Amino acid sequence: MDQKRLIIAIAVSLAILLGFEFLVRPHLPQPPPEPAAIATTTNPSADNPAPSGTGAPGAPATAATSAPSPRVIIQAPRVAGSLNLRGASLDDLVLTDYHETIDPKSPLVRLLEPTSQPKPYYIQFGWTAAPGAVLDGTPVKLPDSNTLWTASATTLDPAHPLTLTWPNGQGLTFSILLTIDDHYMFAIDQKVANAAKQPVALYPWSRIRRDYQPETSGYYLLHEGPVGVFGGTLHELGYKGIKSDGAHHDGVGYTETSNGGWLGFTDKYWLTALIPDQQTDVTASARAFMVNGTDGYQTDFISKAPETVAPGATVSTTSRLFAGAKVVSLLDRYEAEYHIPSFDKSVDFGIFYFLTKPIFFALDYLNKVLGNFGLAIMVFTVAVKLLFFPLANKSYKSMSKMKLLAPKMQEVRERFKDDPSKQQGEIMALYRAEKVNPASGCLPMVIQIPVFFCLYKVIFVTIEMRHAPFFGWIHDLSATDPTNIFTLFGLIPWDPMAVAPFLHLGIWPLIMGCTMVLQQRLNPPPPDPTQARLFQLMPIIFTFMLARFPAGLVIYWSWNNLLSVAQQWFIMRRTRLDRPSRALRTARKGA
Repeated sequence: MDQKRLIIAIAVSLAILLGFEFLVRPHLPQPPPEPAAIATTTNPSADNPAPSGTGAPGAPATAATSAPSPRVIIQAPRVAGSLNLRGASLDDLVLTDYHETIDPKSPLVRLLEPTSQPKPYYIQFGWTAAPGAVLDGTPVKLPDSNTLWTASATTLDPAHPLTLTWPNGQGLTFSILLTIDDHYMFAIDQKVANAAKQPVALYPWSRIRRDYQPETSGYYLLHEGPVGVFGGTLHELGYKGIKSDGAHHDGVGYTETSNGGWLGFTDKYWLTALIPDQQTDVTASARAFMVNGTDGYQTDFISKAPETVAPGATVSTTSRLFAGAKVVSLLDRYEAEYHIPSFDKSVDFGIFYFLTKPIFFALDYLNKVLGNFGLAIMVFTVAVKLLFFPLANKSYKSMSKMKLLAPKMQEVRERFKDDPSKQQGEIMALYRAEKVNPASGCLPMVIQIPVFFCLYKVIFVTIEMRHAPFFGWIHDLSATDPTNIFTLFGLIPWDPMAVAPFLHLGIWPLIMGCTMVLQQRLNPPPPDPTQARLFQLMPIIFTFMLARFPAGLVIYWSWNNLLSVAQQWFIMRRTRLDRPSRALRTARKGA
């Protein structure tokens, strides 16, 4: 009895917490944003000389000139855009395989935008020098956001690399060689040739800037913001945390020196990541700043030790840039090919990574075989049921016996209603005689909770599930069921969501609720009337709660319930047939 009360309490608490998180929290008024710290030209690491001039990674990037900016076209199989020769800024990139909505005529997903647009998001590469560094008695001139580079070609594509060059007038020639593959990976080779009469020490750096406050989904189950891996450890850095910590450190909200690693910005499905040479010691930083009164953020790398360029010599530094969709197979390939540590963890598989990623691989494989992720989910559910079949069988047998014992248990309660201790002892004796474990009925629900959670993560965060259709009205398994009973499934032209966020109840959530009711009727009813009423309310609570979940997850839950009902009905039927034969055998023994 106590175990049942505990299970009910846990289930109700979980329903309330999840309901608040997914239905109520997004509609609560948000506090006004706190003032962000202004990033200044500061040293990313106390061990390094302070950067000098606007070439530093923390320096302002907005061009002060109004001169026209020539561009180089970027054309690859999966991306298209252009590179601004003023400042060597990669600030225009769209993903040609993805549209903003399921409508194929909707705009392509835009990843990077120039500073002239409302949401500037761009990548730059440069050099900085120690304070006081001079050539022929004058400070070293470094390229900055106003520098106009010369391009070796008018187009960058996988077959034609691009070289940008700029002489500083002091004998140094800076160059950036860019290549791109057939997907989303750029290779960047930063070179400095020294024709001066004295050596110069420079620190190569790279940075990604978002000169605006990005919108996030707000779910605690999904990380969106600065992310990176240093020393083999994943660091998920929130925008609020960077801004808060940066307020006390000249805008630098996070910094760490590491051998290799990677750092960038992750959105739900998209990623920009800087990947330095994995054998080089670098200092990674995440910063907050203000641009024209707007919050902005930056992630950057700078070499821990300077590159000394001797007279007549050339030095180079190679790094990579990922800018595209977080396709799991592609991330795994890049991780293996370029030895990028834990690059696949840019997809937020969560703390159950060891279980979530195999589930993704299983669904992805089944989708390739069946041609439909919805069918893949259903076949996967059958496989999970088969895996736990012996355990579930034992549980359902116990539940069936409990239901058959219900009249005897009620008789014991009535006989010893004034003696609870005696009543409990008689009931336990009845359990032992019939070999029934009252707690085993919880096992089917308990064993599917981790699978349910991991499946939710897979459907919610992987781009492979984005805009994946099922059949009928489900055109996107990662989105909610678009139908709604409160509009009579489209017959009434009004928006119930404008009245209350929970007034969205589609066909599949209703199917799921019916399967829960059907499954509940096969279970032994709780003897306590209050518990019985709570159990009757659970299908209604879960129906409204899961109505806002991705349709793929609701389909999984509905199909899983139907399989459980079939399995439980079969076992109950066999249990009923077995009991008379056992009673007959007992009577024969007595005779």
